[in-house]
Amino acid sequence: MQLSTIIAGKGDFVATVLPDATVADLIAMLSEHGVGALVVSADGRTIAGIVSERDVVRAMAHGPSAFEQPVASIMTKHVFTAPPEAHVEELMHVMTEKRVRHIPVTDPEGLLLGIVSIGDVVKSRLGELEGERAALMEYITRG
Repeated sequence: MQLSTIIAGKGDFVATVLPDATVADLIAMLSEHGVGALVVSADGRTIAGIVSERDVVRAMAHGPSAFEQPVASIMTKHVFTAPPEAHVEELMHVMTEKRVRHIPVTDPEGLLLGIVSIGDVVKSRLGELEGERAALMEYITRG
């Protein structure tokens, strides 16, 4: 299954946060959107970085002053992205190998089209496996 199919099913909304927002603002936005990561973007289309709950936890090791730090100071700057025509199997390998749980989907110019999480990938793969199982059961029972 291509990522474009996942995006079509779940929608293309990508929660973003400004690079100069505080970590406290970030935490509020993660909670508001019910997500585990936000794309860091000044304009909502280009990617400056990505910031996850994991990044917040690491920042908290520096004490309460971390709440006032800018998001840009804790974000991951090297963001793995994928084109909409990439397949779920490719993404599974990247997510496992690079230990990332969120991958923005971008157009050829690098502009945001959507975001795919590990949960989206697992759900998609389980759907594919269920379809294969049903087809095999049909074949076995009907010949």
